[in-house]
Amino acid sequence: MNTEVKNKKASMKRRKTISKATAYTILSILSVLWILPLLWMVIQSFAGPEGSYQNGKIFPDSFSFHWYIQLFTTSNYWRWYLNTLLIAVVCLFLSTFFTIAMAYVMSRFRFKSRKKLQSIAMILGMFPGFMSMAAIYHIFSSVNLAGGQATTAGLIFALILVYSGSAGLNYYVSKGFFDTVSKSLDEAARIDGATNAQIFVKIILPLSKPIIVYTALMSFLGPWGDFIFSNYLLGTNEKAWTVAVGLYNMLSNANIAAQYNMFMAGAVLIAVPITILFLCLQRYFVEGITGGAVKG
Repeated sequence: MNTEVKNKKASMKRRKTISKATAYTILSILSVLWILPLLWMVIQSFAGPEGSYQNGKIFPDSFSFHWYIQLFTTSNYWRWYLNTLLIAVVCLFLSTFFTIAMAYVMSRFRFKSRKKLQSIAMILGMFPGFMSMAAIYHIFSSVNLAGGQATTAGLIFALILVYSGSAGLNYYVSKGFFDTVSKSLDEAARIDGATNAQIFVKIILPLSKPIIVYTALMSFLGPWGDFIFSNYLLGTNEKAWTVAVGLYNMLSNANIAAQYNMFMAGAVLIAVPITILFLCLQRYFVEGITGGAVKG
């Protein structure tokens, strides 16, 4: 009997070992496949003046900051970068406020047509945003925020409206997090005479740092990397271009062999802020996702 039990334990241990080894092997292979393109991009951005795309080599013969210098001296990259940063930062604050406020209302208050509004928001969220591009463009054109009559500031303002205008529809994850916060805190505050606004600002928000960080990161990431909407609205006004539009046109309007390494340098720089944000706020990001997934 003891021998049989020992054999079963040994068999279970072997299965666990094989299962873990298989999982770690697959994850290691996937990690290499994910990291390899990023590593390749960084290597190509630091290639010497001769580059490597032109001569068909896998690795450059030398390394330097040549293409970074070219990027800032021969193009408007710095302006595209600042445009993108401005739009992303403004949308971070606006979209985060709209999303968190919407989630708080849907989580804490019960009012007529609440369920219908939730259903409408869910249905609208199922449609890709680019389906409304033509309608948005014509609306903005009528008020000189798109097309040939629009100014650089007007185009940037239009993009901010596009990115932050529908942010409230993405409240589901935040609502799930607020549902986990005990409502007894609200009731105790109301007994002490606190208003709904005071409860939201002084009680709920301090307890909601993970979901606020998650929402802020998502609000920043959308405008930072978007290409479809920005390319459609900004058109040929180079002064209003974002980095995504500028880098796309860099390759479209010139010989790819001549601009390839400079494009890689621009791609590396655009990835730096996002990487830093995720590394610094990773703990809150994970807590926000897991906390918001508890309830719907």
